[in-house]
Amino acid sequence: MPSNKSVSDAPIFQFTNCRILRNSQLQREDLWVREGKILNPEKLFFDEKGFADIQLDCKDSIIAPGFIDVQINGGFGVDFSLATDDFKSGINLVSQKILSHGVTSFCPTLVTSPPSVYHKVVPQISVRNGGAHGAGVLGAHLEGPFISREKKGAHPEHCLRTFESGAFQDLLATYGALDCIRIVTLAPEMKRSGEVIEELTKRGICVSLGHSVANLSQAEEAVQHGATFITHLFNAMLPFHHRDPGIVGLLTSDKIPTGRRVFYGMISDGIHTNPAALRIAHRAHPKGMVLVTDAIAGMGLAPGRHTLGQQVIEIDGLNTYIAGTKTLSGSVATMDTCVRHFLEATGCTVETALEAASLHPAQLLGIEHKKGTLDYDSDADFLMLDNSLHVQATYIAGEQVWRQDSFTI
Repeated sequence: MPSNKSVSDAPIFQFTNCRILRNSQLQREDLWVREGKILNPEKLFFDEKGFADIQLDCKDSIIAPGFIDVQINGGFGVDFSLATDDFKSGINLVSQKILSHGVTSFCPTLVTSPPSVYHKVVPQISVRNGGAHGAGVLGAHLEGPFISREKKGAHPEHCLRTFESGAFQDLLATYGALDCIRIVTLAPEMKRSGEVIEELTKRGICVSLGHSVANLSQAEEAVQHGATFITHLFNAMLPFHHRDPGIVGLLTSDKIPTGRRVFYGMISDGIHTNPAALRIAHRAHPKGMVLVTDAIAGMGLAPGRHTLGQQVIEIDGLNTYIAGTKTLSGSVATMDTCVRHFLEATGCTVETALEAASLHPAQLLGIEHKKGTLDYDSDADFLMLDNSLHVQATYIAGEQVWRQDSFTI
């Protein structure tokens, strides 16, 4: 009998009776996994003369790459913007709980905070692989404090900052360190923001434009300096105007450098963005859409009062407000809910909805060679979903880390 042991002693798993999302199409073929990676079956058969050690019947499930959430402020009672003594256990709890919602990697997000909070919290966020313990951490997303007072949203005004003469040094002094930071959201109309964007980009940190009153030319200039993302499009920015569409105009700008794509986050929870606005954005620039939850500590909890950094937040159904106001403040929607709402609101294909939560965020972060796809040799982080896109099981590095009680494989 042919042996597959010449290359590796690790078992080979063959997932059968499924539809795999590959090359933007759901394809009826098997998924092969070994040592946490997606295998090329042709190489296995012809080069190694190999075979499957374990076959698993997926019962006609859809298999899609794991979701990647690049903006999540907390959940399940945990607030990433609070400098608590048990911060690490809070990260662990959220990373465990979001597995059931299909998230296999995420960027813990801090809203505008005092420097003391960044100095205490940021060193406790470390990039790590996912597994049975929870979703992988890709690095922190620092949203503020270099943002506009007029469009601060739920960010506390007394913590907002501007760039002074040593702009990048101001940012370093505020955050304390950049080691584990993956995304920084700032307002591009701020003086000296261009040099800050260039310095962050040089260090491989993604710069996102948001909480801003920038006009289109200021936004385009920021992109020319290296910015590649827009934080929760339509929210906390100037509304679209036909003579100056502001940051929203980046979706169809002809001033984007050749070979560069601008991505934009969307909170597809049915609250933050009207379905018509979702459709407009998607039709204008479908390849740039990145679904984010912007979830706060109250995600997964009963309605009532919770925190978002320095503010008290009130949850009423799916609405979240700064207590005593009607200012929206993050979301309590889970990523799988956002994917289903996006599909329903836009009438897009299932493939498009799934890629907005997997491939596109991976491309934004420059990790699409290993995450966000089911290409050969990529990480075996994937989901099994039913036809209505409810998560049945979640896998990280080929290992089942969560499954619905009623689903067996």
